[in-house]
Amino acid sequence: MTAQKLLAAYAKGERNFSGADLMEADLSGADLSGANLSRADLSGANLSRANLRIANLSEANLSDANLHKARLLVANLREANLSRANLREANLSEANLCEANLSGADLDYADLNRAELSGANLIGAKLIGAYLIGAKLIGVNLNGAHLSIANLSGADLSGANLSEAGLSEADFSEANLSGANLSEANLEGANLEGANLEGAIGL
Repeated sequence: MTAQKLLAAYAKGERNFSGADLMEADLSGADLSGANLSRADLSGANLSRANLRIANLSEANLSDANLHKARLLVANLREANLSRANLREANLSEANLCEANLSGADLDYADLNRAELSGANLIGAKLIGAYLIGAKLIGVNLNGAHLSIANLSGADLSGANLSEAGLSEADFSEANLSGANLSEANLEGANLEGANLEGAIGL
């Protein structure tokens, strides 16, 4: 399916594009709010500034996709492949990213407030200055991730792997880090006021 055909069908009221082949499609700035793109192949697609609010992207392939400043509020990205995707400054507040693959993704300054990321793979991901207030990151793999100056206040990171992560000046106030692995993590200047560190490793 071409980007033009997708947008034409969407304009006519069609919302079900499950399994569509949209590899490297140019959908920058497109309004696809509420669309069903589950299991769609959007690898390498340009979705910068696209409106994907409450869209269903579960199990979709978004590897290497450009989602810079995309709107993904309350979107379903469960088990989606977002490896190496550009999500800089994207709005993912309250999105479902459970079990998603975000390894090597760029999430610098993205809004992930109250997002559900439990079980996600964030190995080597960039989250510099990202907003993760109240986010659920239970059992997340953040090995080697970059979270300097990120706001994780009130986030649930119980059982998360933060080994070798860059956490300088990150805000973990009131966060749950019980059982988290912080071995060799850089916590210089990090705010851990009121954080639950029971059973945390590497402190």
